[in-house]
Amino acid sequence: MSKPSSAGARGAEPRQRKLWPLWAVLFIALAPVVAAVLLYLNPQWMPSERHNYGELLAPQVDVPPAEQLALTTLDGEPFDLRSLKSQWVMITADEAACPEDCARKLFIMRQTHASTGKNVVRIERVWLVTGNDPVPQKVLEAYPGMHMLRVQNPDQLRNLFGDTPAQNHIWMIDPLNHLMLQFPEDADPIRVRKDLGRLLFASQVG
Repeated sequence: MSKPSSAGARGAEPRQRKLWPLWAVLFIALAPVVAAVLLYLNPQWMPSERHNYGELLAPQVDVPPAEQLALTTLDGEPFDLRSLKSQWVMITADEAACPEDCARKLFIMRQTHASTGKNVVRIERVWLVTGNDPVPQKVLEAYPGMHMLRVQNPDQLRNLFGDTPAQNHIWMIDPLNHLMLQFPEDADPIRVRKDLGRLLFASQVG
């Protein structure tokens, strides 16, 4: 009798060797974000005593595609929010007139961003502008570098924020395009800054 062929076994082994680098790359890409979330949920693991301020969303929400969240720049150019992938994104929504509550949120976002030092390059700021009124010139001048994106259909905000009134909060999107954190109403800017610093420290993604 002829011996069983070992060709199949020899063929499987090279395929396995080819696949393991892909799994390694996937693990390396996901590990920092997972670590950031774990450290955020378990502040006792940090070097000193800390307390979470923002509420981690469970489950996290994928940033919807452009057709489910129709956004444009103030000049009318289409904008896909998912294009900010690989960055940490501070995001809020409010009407174009930007009343006092809106201005306070934008100010907190600007100051928090500026306070991160060399990490400013890892963070984007987004204001989803509802309504068709023009944004006041003084607001445009006060917040250079912020993405001011007009929402064509405010009802579509539910695709990102669910039933929670988006204009009441500042939110965070992680570098993998997940809405993952909601800060309280009338947020304390110092505690917002500490939360963001903790996330940036724990994760090297973005």
